[in-house]
Amino acid sequence: MSASAIHCADDARRLARRRLPWMVFDYIDGAAGAETGRIRNRSALDDVTLPTRILRDVSQRDLSGRLFGKRTGRPFGIAPMGMCNLSCPGADIMLAKLAARESVPHGVSTVASTDMETLWDVSQGHAWFQLYFSGDGTGSFKLAERARDIGYEVLVLTVDVPEVGRRPRELRHGFKMPFRMGPKQVFDFAMHPRWSLSTLVHGRPEMANFRADGFEFDRTESRAKADWSTLSRLRDLWPGKLVVKGVLNAEDAVALRDAGVDAVQVSSHGSRQMDAAPAPITALPLIRSAVGPDMSVFYDSGLRSGEDALKALENGADFVFFGRILQYALAAGGANGLDRIWAVLSEEMSIAMAQMGRTSVSG
Repeated sequence: MSASAIHCADDARRLARRRLPWMVFDYIDGAAGAETGRIRNRSALDDVTLPTRILRDVSQRDLSGRLFGKRTGRPFGIAPMGMCNLSCPGADIMLAKLAARESVPHGVSTVASTDMETLWDVSQGHAWFQLYFSGDGTGSFKLAERARDIGYEVLVLTVDVPEVGRRPRELRHGFKMPFRMGPKQVFDFAMHPRWSLSTLVHGRPEMANFRADGFEFDRTESRAKADWSTLSRLRDLWPGKLVVKGVLNAEDAVALRDAGVDAVQVSSHGSRQMDAAPAPITALPLIRSAVGPDMSVFYDSGLRSGEDALKALENGADFVFFGRILQYALAAGGANGLDRIWAVLSEEMSIAMAQMGRTSVSG
């Protein structure tokens, strides 16, 4: 019933808000500061229009994309998101199965709630590993080596978290990983028995990549020591494609291109890092112009529809990634909810392409 009630991203969000504990929903949904950055990002996306054309035969439309020379089922994929199993038990696996079925990338977060080995297998090789630099970098480079040895072909270095942003909604709830239970949290979980009982049965989500001996992670540890020499070391270590995520400055994008990075991902981390960050959709065409036509440019942050994805593609992105709305759908209806929102995004894109006189994403 819940999955069939999802007709757009807002429907999925509304259902997720009803089902999830307040602490969990605000972790997924929240942004930095007063959340004006999130509002500005949405407003900037709303201001972008798409060109329309008429009387063209658009009866057959192809929604496939191209990524590093390979065909993908869609021109959009799954952004790396931490602790997805908070949305529902097994969410990481559901995302990996979707990636395998649709031939799209699945971003596996450093702080995923299922280990990178399992997600590589379930995604049938469509997983990309997302890396946070932390502390002095020793643990981060060990994770990169581990991903390389498993067989991951794409590494995504997230660079826009030198310090974890202040997200008041998380702070008010006392959100910690692992959970620290107090009266407020007990009451919150008791008010959402379906989620709480399901989580109790399947086990409390935890940062699965750090269950292995010799791997530790402190979410609050500073990540501020990463610099251009860090990138150089990582480029030397990583034999596959290297993506740098969290780029909003054209000069930085050019420097990354010149440093041998294969793609930049224009992103404000879903407005979770700095309230005053520029809207990524306004930075996207500037970055595309600066790096030229040959470098891959990806996009995430604030996308809520298939039309939003087309807006990013029209403004210079080669590929885009959805994040939060997939978690909303998972919370609303599990695997069925995820399949439903994927179908909605695809249909929204297909209909918009018809209005644009397009039979393919590329034109």
